[in-house]
Amino acid sequence: MDVVVGEDDPRVRMWSPVCHAVALLLGPYAEVVLHDVREDTVLGVWNPMTDRGPGSPSLLGELDRLDPSARDVFGPYGKLLADGRRLSSVSAVLRDQDGEPSAVLCVNLDRTPLEQAAALLAGFAAPVAPRPEPLFEQDWTERLRHTVGTFVRTRGRPVDRLTREDRLALVGALDGDGIFAVRRAVPAVADTLKTSRSTVYSLLAEHRAQRTRP
Repeated sequence: MDVVVGEDDPRVRMWSPVCHAVALLLGPYAEVVLHDVREDTVLGVWNPMTDRGPGSPSLLGELDRLDPSARDVFGPYGKLLADGRRLSSVSAVLRDQDGEPSAVLCVNLDRTPLEQAAALLAGFAAPVAPRPEPLFEQDWTERLRHTVGTFVRTRGRPVDRLTREDRLALVGALDGDGIFAVRRAVPAVADTLKTSRSTVYSLLAEHRAQRTRP
């Protein structure tokens, strides 16, 4: 991490550990700048993103025009570098023992990696094409997993937290999919539902009884 600080200034000695710590935590994507509010110049830069250095103009403007309700901390607000990178920035007014502004600490976070990550996640979240059902007509285990997975997502809880009523409805859905017409389907269903075979047989019998009840 690059560090560019000015001459031995008490404010630099006081705030340098803080600036260094923030830059280390957020680096290499954060620039930390300490400004001299009296001279309106830069005191030091940790992990510089531009060619600013000690003595460069700060161009902070009048601090007494800032919103007092912010209590000396402002942001996050947006900034833009000349190369097109977007920044999220926070500024804090640092006061001396008399309560007068002594320095301003600014942290500029490069949003590029966050935007790249968001774009990547958005790509994975893109709409999924319908499943080509002819490929899965003969794979009853795939249909079993698909039906159970869809059911638990709808209910919003995992298989081992389904109620008996949930399991009865799910067994009914599996029966409607023709799963139980397959030889030795019950053991596979029991494993998938994390229950016993006898429970599956009981639920299946109850479901079919309800279905045929007048």
